[in-house]
Amino acid sequence: MRRAVLELVLAVAAAVGCVASWMAARSTVIVPPIADGEPTTTSVTYYPPLLVLVFAMGTLAGVLTVVGVARLRRSRPAPK
Repeated sequence: MRRAVLELVLAVAAAVGCVASWMAARSTVIVPPIADGEPTTTSVTYYPPLLVLVFAMGTLAGVLTVVGVARLRRSRPAPK
């Protein structure tokens, strides 16, 4: 029972880390105009190493959630 709860807590921590990494991976840059007289535009760029961390932490959060829930369900006695 304790291990299942620990896995679920770690899954939540990994999900929070995933969101934090996603927010840090994005940045907005100003794109200069292509033709004279056109306005400048903005674009969103992503930092690849942080995107890898996002995918890894998201996967870890999912796996820990499934394992933790399965362990929690197995540890409870079956209803009669």
